[in-house]
Order: sequence, then structure tokens, then C-alpha cells
Amino acid sequence: MQYTSTRDPRQSISSAQAIAAGISPEGGLYVPQELPKVSRRELESLCTMNYQQRAQWILSKYLTDFTQQELEACVNAAYGDQFDDETPAPISCLAPNTYLLELWHGPTCAFKDMALQLLPQLLVRSVQKCGNSEETVILVATSGDTGKAALEGFQDVPGTRMVVFYPRDGVSPMQKLQMQTQEGDNLRVCAIEGNFDDAQTGVKELFVDSGLLEKMEMGGFCFSSANSINWGRLVPQIVYYFSGYCDLVSSGEIAPGETIHVVVPTGNFGNILAAYFAKSMGLPLGKLLCASNENDVLTEFLRTGTYNRVRPFHLTCSPSMDILVSSNLERLLYLASGRDSKKVTHWMRDLREKGQYTIPEDLLARIQQDFWAGSCNDRQTLAVIGEVFQTYSYLCDPHTAVALHALQEYRQETKDFTKALVASTASPFKFADSVLKALGHSEQMRDGFETIRILQDVTGLAAPGPIQALAHKQVRFNQCIRKSQMKEYVLKMLGL
Repeated sequence: MQYTSTRDPRQSISSAQAIAAGISPEGGLYVPQELPKVSRRELESLCTMNYQQRAQWILSKYLTDFTQQELEACVNAAYGDQFDDETPAPISCLAPNTYLLELWHGPTCAFKDMALQLLPQLLVRSVQKCGNSEETVILVATSGDTGKAALEGFQDVPGTRMVVFYPRDGVSPMQKLQMQTQEGDNLRVCAIEGNFDDAQTGVKELFVDSGLLEKMEMGGFCFSSANSINWGRLVPQIVYYFSGYCDLVSSGEIAPGETIHVVVPTGNFGNILAAYFAKSMGLPLGKLLCASNENDVLTEFLRTGTYNRVRPFHLTCSPSMDILVSSNLERLLYLASGRDSKKVTHWMRDLREKGQYTIPEDLLARIQQDFWAGSCNDRQTLAVIGEVFQTYSYLCDPHTAVALHALQEYRQETKDFTKALVASTASPFKFADSVLKALGHSEQMRDGFETIRILQDVTGLAAPGPIQALAHKQVRFNQCIRKSQMKEYVLKMLGL
């Protein structure tokens, strides 16, 4: 299978080349030139497999320049002992027609582990396949969870270096501590003044900075990305929607071929886009419910067709979704518009120069056939956490609560009570202060670990091991820079 760019139809490259590069030279994102289809019989066969086998099978449809032996080695390395359950993505039944796909049982307690434990395996092999002799420098912008998951995945991986940029005041205390204490000689972490969009824009600018790229080449380095702009990060996320569906079939919760809805809390659009790919392949998914917090740029777009990033930016209790420029939406626009790269390029230019764009009504109608969108504020988010714990004795984090609120809103609006699979994206203990507040304990805590201790006492639940272990780690990275200094920071790290 070959890949092309959302902004340059002349490109036709292998999956290894797409993964190694991360982003197209003109700033576009790589997409497969065709989407593989999964038959009813193949889906039934997937139901008899475990998660690793399902992952290898799905990946083989997209990464056709990888051998089965290579894919098996990558998958086994990614989903071996790093997860704390028999399956990397177990399902909890919240109510007779509401299921939670728990994607946070990995080493950083967030859904990003599902892809970022696998991406290093794919990237190293992709670089080798492309015959690249340069050292790969991975740039990451994070709103909280991607950074730690990427750092964990690439720690001491030979032939790689990584720099993670995060907004100084835009992540939770526990997310910040996870990144600041990260071990690994090949890793660097740096805060920036501004929000996630500043970090993400800054990283994208570095990818296309000709002067920087020239210095990188002379020094024996090349760039890649661990953000979901990299196809190697996005394709593993398709797997867990197939696996979740298969587990529901295997447990008798749904019948083979039964349609279910999927609900995803999303900021950068990659997680829900993976569900769209799964549906396009033939997985029986109905509506894809896009859940946003107060930074509701995606909700407005999916309801009106206008994407407008010129709006107030809110720091919320669900910080991983505090995003106003959703990079992966570009891939959806490309596919839904009939792969019209000229229109995509025009919209992305308008977004960059004018701060907004509007798509035609017929294109919006096509997108709305698959997507529904809702949003909520912090007060509503915390109310959901409290209600869910009181009603079901289930503790969820703020991002999952945003998704549950969207599902509730959708059902009230449409009277459609089709069974739904909700992507639960993080451990509640990563956001212990907000969760405690939702449970009625709003007194000032001394530090994050005191908050976690109290949350354990209040709920009778134990914090995941990786979070408890942070109490004994030393801070390694505490530098903060302006966005304009990101290039200088990278050059200094590389000794250029």
C-alpha cells in the first residue's frame, strides 16, 4: 500500500517512508491511497484472537512493506508486560447499553500508550527500511498525555533523540511531573510560554524550516514526529476499536454485525479519526460522537461547517483537550472531500492566515452522516464524575466524563439509545485534584501525592503503580522558554 499527502497528490511513498518522515515536506499529512476492507467473515475471525493478534492483522493491511515476522515482533514488544491487565484495552460495562473501553492500563496511564508503545518499534524499522543513516530527532508537542507516553516509548531507543514541548500552565500537576522526571539519556523536555496550539504550531514550523533542515542534514540528523500527525502513531489506534467491538461480541454483549456508536473525547481529532478509519474499513459503527470541553472548536465545526480558531482559550479540568487547532481534521477533510488536495491546501492556508475556514454545505452533510458533536464546561464535567461514581461506583477521569456527557446529550437530543462504546482515555488518578473536587472534597491539598492519598481513601481504589512511583523520582527538566526560542533549543540539544 502506498501513501500520499493531503496537500500534494504527486507523492506516492511506502508506509515505512511515511512513518520515518512523520509529516510531508509541504506540511501535509500522509494518508493511505486506499482503505482496506474487512469482511464479515474476517471480523468474526478477529473475535477469536487476542489483542496482539488483532493488532498484527490490522497493521498488516496498512503496513504492507513490513513482513509478518516484523509486525509480530513490533506488536509483542509493545503489548507485552507494559500493561497491567490481561488485555491492553479491557471493557467495563457502565450500564446495559453503555460500555467503557479502558485505554489507560499502560505505563503512563493514558490512552496514548496504546500507540506510543508501538510507534518506536515501527519507526526504528521504518528508518532502517528507508536506508537512512541519520539519527532521528523526534519532535513532540503535547497537551499532557502524548508527551509522557512518547518519552516512555522512546526512552534509550538507539538512533533516536526526542524533544517534548508542553504548555507551562496547560497540563495537570501529575502530567507535568510525569514528564519532568522522565529518565533516558536521549530525551529532553521543555515547557513553553503559551498554550498547546503555540507548541504544536512551533513544532510544525520547525519541520519545514529550510535553514534548520539544512543544518540537521549536515549534522547527520533528520526529523520525525510522535504526534498523531505521524501515520505510525495513528494506525495503532484503529486496532482498539476493532478489538473493543470484538470483545463485546465475544462476551455476548452485542450480536455479530450489530451496529454500535462510539464516543470519543478529542482535541486533536486523532483518536476519533481512528474510529472513522475503522468504520470505513467495515467495522459496524454508527455515529461517531465527538466530545469537546469548553474549547469547543470541533463541536462548532461539526455542527456549522465553520472552523474558527480565533476564540477564547480555556484552561479546563480536561487539559489534554485544551486545543484550538485540531491537526488530524485535515485528514478527514481530505478523505470526505474526495481527496481534493487543492481544497484542503486552501482551507489550511485560510486557517493559518485568517484563523478560520468554512466548508461547503454538501461536504458538511457528508461528514455529519458519520459524526455528531457535543461539548460541556467544567461544572458539567465534574457533575458527571460525581454522578457516575455515586450511581455506578465507577471512577472516571475528566476527559472520560466529557465523553459521557456528550453521550447523555446525544441520547436526550435524538432519543437514540443504541449501544455505545465510550473511549475512556486516562486514569482518574492523573487528575486527582479535579476528581476529588467532583466527589465533594475541595479542600486545599499540600501536593499531588497528598491528593492521590486522599482520593484513594475516599474511593477505596488504589492509584496505578506508575503514578505512585513518581513520588520517589527526581525532577530532571524544569526549563521554560518562549515559542520563538524552540529552534534555538533544538539546535543546542543537537550541538549544532
